[in-house]
Amino acid sequence: MTHSPASQQYQEKQAGDLQPGDFVFLPGDGPAEEIAGIDVQHDDFGVAALLLVTMVDGGTVRIAVGSSVPVGGQASAGPSEDASGEDAPALLPDSSTSADDDIEATTGPAVVVPPRPDTPPAVTMPGAEELALIPDPEGAPEAVVRAAVANHKGKNGVQVLGERLAKGINTKSGSCLRDLSDLAFDLCIVLRDPDQALAVADLLNVLPFDGNPDRWTSIERALALSSFICREAGQTERAAVYEKLLRAHETEETDPFKARIAAKVRQRGLNEPNLYDKEIFRAIDNGNHEAEREWRFLRLESLLFLRAHGGSQTIDEEELGRRIGNELEAVRA
Repeated sequence: MTHSPASQQYQEKQAGDLQPGDFVFLPGDGPAEEIAGIDVQHDDFGVAALLLVTMVDGGTVRIAVGSSVPVGGQASAGPSEDASGEDAPALLPDSSTSADDDIEATTGPAVVVPPRPDTPPAVTMPGAEELALIPDPEGAPEAVVRAAVANHKGKNGVQVLGERLAKGINTKSGSCLRDLSDLAFDLCIVLRDPDQALAVADLLNVLPFDGNPDRWTSIERALALSSFICREAGQTERAAVYEKLLRAHETEETDPFKARIAAKVRQRGLNEPNLYDKEIFRAIDNGNHEAEREWRFLRLESLLFLRAHGGSQTIDEEELGRRIGNELEAVRA
């Protein structure tokens, strides 16, 4: 009988700290496998990027250096034994300990009884009444784009995007989706036209997550921008619909263990977002104002994404609002 990591004693270990002799739970429901050797593969810049891990049984598995990996002991399929061969005392939670807390041994080697898999926040697709808050486009998508740029003659950026999109919008094309999201951002952030920006963004907002991360990035940008526009306008219910659409696919994983790992990775991304600090400071030091503005634009996108998630464990909504205001002022200057 095999045992999944959720039913065995395990700890999580950074992939970069793995070494031969460690026992790793591989994808699937099998017991922990012993590592025989590790080959580090580097990216084109010479930075360690991927571990090619060879197991004692001859199998191999690839692990990203920054991943957290579930590891366990050799006797993970049965009761653990101490050096004398006697069964180690079972680790059971007392009445004062939450079932979701890690329990550490007070004697002998440090062992962790895994908590129940974290249950991601219950985010479901908006219902019909909620989706009705998003108005249908006024005419064909191409007509929406033409109307959006009509009042911005002489603005080369949006005019170029508008002309390209007006020739035909294909929602199966990743480049077309990117053009639409770029147009929405330019209209809102640069030209201060949130109404037309929202009309363009809504062409993307109703598209479902199809499993393609590249295509979803453009839709995700539009949803985060739309949430921001509506909250600034006091349309909190409509903003909440966009936020639900943004997060609904995050809870599609049905396997409890995989869902827990995915939730942890996602939370880490929210807690440690890339805000392009190094790039911005480098541009400032070099006196390159155009590069600084472009990096700040990317920082603004990250902040809007965080706000659509309700903040994180490291940056709350109030602080996000302050930072967004600063970046808006900087990119519009």
